[in-house]
Amino acid sequence: MASYALQVPSEYGYVLTVAASSFFVNTLHFVLSGKARKQSGLTYPIPYASQEQAAKDPKAYKFNCAQRAHGNFVENVTPFLGALLISGLWFPTASAALGAGWIFGRTWYAIGYTWYGPPGRAKGFVISTLCDTALKVMAVIAGVKLLPQA
Repeated sequence: MASYALQVPSEYGYVLTVAASSFFVNTLHFVLSGKARKQSGLTYPIPYASQEQAAKDPKAYKFNCAQRAHGNFVENVTPFLGALLISGLWFPTASAALGAGWIFGRTWYAIGYTWYGPPGRAKGFVISTLCDTALKVMAVIAGVKLLPQA
C-alpha cells in the first residue's frame, strides 16, 4: 500500500472562509427562532407550537416556521461542509464560489421561511440545492482524482 502527502491548494483559504461563514447562518437561525419564540409566548422546552395553536395564532405559526427553517439548516449543514471541504481539495475556487452561493441561498431560505412561511423558502431552497448538488458531484470527482493511479 502506497501513501502520499496531500497538499492543500493555496486557494483553500477561500474554502475555509466560506465554511466558517456557515456558522453565522446558524447564528441567524437561532436569532430568528428566539425572536419568534419570544413574540409567540411559547416557553422552553416547547420545541413547536401545536397544530391547534399555530392555526389560531399567527405568532405561534411564525415560530414553527422559524424552528423548521433552523431544523432544516441543521440537517443540511454537515453534508454541505463535507462536500465543500472535499471538493475544495481539487476545485478550491469553484467550491468556494458554490459554497458562497449555498450560504446566500440558506440565508434567503431562513429569512423567507420565517417571515413568509413555507412559500417564502422556495427561492433560497433552489439556490442552495443547485449549489449543494454541484459541490457533491465535485466532491466525488475530487475523491476519484485522489485515488491511486494504476
